[in-house]
Amino acid sequence: MQTYTIRLRPGQDLKAELDAFVAAHHIEAGALLTCVGSLTDLSLRLANQDGATTWQGHFEIVSLVGTLSTNGSHLHLSAADSTGRTLGGHLMPGCRIYTTAELLIGVMPTLVYTREPDPTYGYRELVVRKKSVVKKRP
Repeated sequence: MQTYTIRLRPGQDLKAELDAFVAAHHIEAGALLTCVGSLTDLSLRLANQDGATTWQGHFEIVSLVGTLSTNGSHLHLSAADSTGRTLGGHLMPGCRIYTTAELLIGVMPTLVYTREPDPTYGYRELVVRKKSVVKKRP
């Protein structure tokens, strides 16, 4: 596994920056290993909902986990407000960094993640494949 550590700064959009990082580094199979930081705007798609729900205030990032790929990422975020109430769901655009976000990303260079429709519910779900290796002639 190859790893990257990045820090996002105030005002940056957490999802947009992650998507840009994945694209810039051509990550085909990665995982968000850990993230700590804070947000002023929180945007999540809650369980069994179609669109995003948003909140404004100050939130601590409690957890950010998921898979990363240029073929489609799937990330879940949990964040706590100043009373400790925790909200969680799918990470959506609009989560703005308050002070910092420190992220550790792991990349599996021998794998490719894609998303294909699953007949059970019709959602595009994770498919894992080994990367094709082209052998050089001696």
